[in-house]
Amino acid sequence: MEEIARTSSYPAPVDQLLTYGEAEVVEPEDWPNYLELGLGPEHIPDLIRLATDEQLNQADPESLEVWAPTHAWRALGQLRAEAAIEPLLTLFDTLEDNEWVMEELPEVFGMIGPAALPALAAYMADRSHKEWPHINASSSVLSIATRWPEARSESVAILSEQLEQFTENEPDFNAFLILALVKLGAKEAAPLMEQAFAADRVEYIVMGDWEDVQVRLGLKTPEEVEQIRSERLAEAVMPSTTQEMTFPQVSSKPRHARGATHKKTKSKMAKQSRKKNRKR
Repeated sequence: MEEIARTSSYPAPVDQLLTYGEAEVVEPEDWPNYLELGLGPEHIPDLIRLATDEQLNQADPESLEVWAPTHAWRALGQLRAEAAIEPLLTLFDTLEDNEWVMEELPEVFGMIGPAALPALAAYMADRSHKEWPHINASSSVLSIATRWPEARSESVAILSEQLEQFTENEPDFNAFLILALVKLGAKEAAPLMEQAFAADRVEYIVMGDWEDVQVRLGLKTPEEVEQIRSERLAEAVMPSTTQEMTFPQVSSKPRHARGATHKKTKSKMAKQSRKKNRKR
């Protein structure tokens, strides 16, 4: 009875998404053309309501309707629905651990376009949001700049402005900001990236160290970096009578929390390099 009531609360043709079935793990270009169902701009309010429907997002994983929000936000992307920007941003918080949100919403914002940049910039600057929602927002900025070359300058400025807060940001967030800047070829942000690395505020698992980033940016060749590291290693093993004991800085984050963060980081990096079969 509850399912019938929920279905009837969405008008045609939006209600077709409730029984559309399991979403495939494919690139956005291969998503179904939801507009062929008869969806248009006039259906945006109901699609927003469906994408953010808490009951559906927490529905039985084996049900058809649990996939409806995924189909809805895909349709909103295809419609370039600017009205959906703020509502969809809330999913980064409410569905923080949902892999479909982490993987697909940045693509949806990319489809919506540069109009989403101000909201994403404000979201990243808001310290009330957690680390991974911030990271997902930075991925959204990258997606926009990738799809809309004319938005590159604004996107680089937004990412750089957030990276300027590297002492306050979590190291993982800094790493993903740098990843986005590197993917955009933002050599102009190299001095800022170097500062973040020098302050030991960047998680190496994402991009490697500063030398690795310089290679990715084309500022150094792999051979130059190898030479630098060889010289550094030689200096480190030289005996010294004045050598003092030093200890690595201990993170203030509890060990179990650091482990969970690193696991999530590794997962996201793996998904960026290959698509895997996933269940919602």
